[in-house]
Amino acid sequence: MRSPDEQAVATAIIALMREVVYRDVPAHEAVWEALARYRSAVADHFADIGVDVVVDETEGYAYLRTREPEEGEEPLPRLVRRRSLTYNVSLLLVLLRRRMVEFEASGEVGKLVLTRDQIVELLRVFQASSTNEARIVEQADRTIAQVADLGFLRELRGQRGAWEVRRILKAYVDAQTLSDFSARLTAYAGSDKTAGDAADPPAATPVLTERERAEASRIVGEGGR
Repeated sequence: MRSPDEQAVATAIIALMREVVYRDVPAHEAVWEALARYRSAVADHFADIGVDVVVDETEGYAYLRTREPEEGEEPLPRLVRRRSLTYNVSLLLVLLRRRMVEFEASGEVGKLVLTRDQIVELLRVFQASSTNEARIVEQADRTIAQVADLGFLRELRGQRGAWEVRRILKAYVDAQTLSDFSARLTAYAGSDKTAGDAADPPAATPVLTERERAEASRIVGEGGR
């Protein structure tokens, strides 16, 4: 039979394998406390399979990150699989990250919450021109759902259409990546856009290059689940 300490360690290990753990989520309270008390034991468990336990005390979340193999070391199979991201998902992640920077710079406190309409407007600026409003909104709703599935957005309980931008996004879209992407997004927003009803931008005028999309995929591919 497991001791209470062993039970707490095992519970924390399983929780981290399922999802990002947040300090301010009531359902994660016991796991967060277990991480505070038994962090070394939990970290040792994952270290054997090439995975680091990242605990950000300031932001209040913990997650798993695959450790890059050292030179000459045979890489292990990945515990957390990478995901390919669509253009719209990559774009929204960068836009939300930039909005979070603005939120923090303004001195506002608490959670960044955006309405569905505000997110649609964020995306609209960078979408190909279209007269099909219903299609634009439908595409935006699909993108919001996909980003929520990745764990970077959470709809507030009892407030339909109000989305919390989860702070774990900061761990997956870092300042340098945001700076690089923001420069391209700004340039694109100021340029002429090709008219059309396509949900994605025309191939000749991509917002993100293939390399940048691959980089975004690498960064967020292990993101929240």
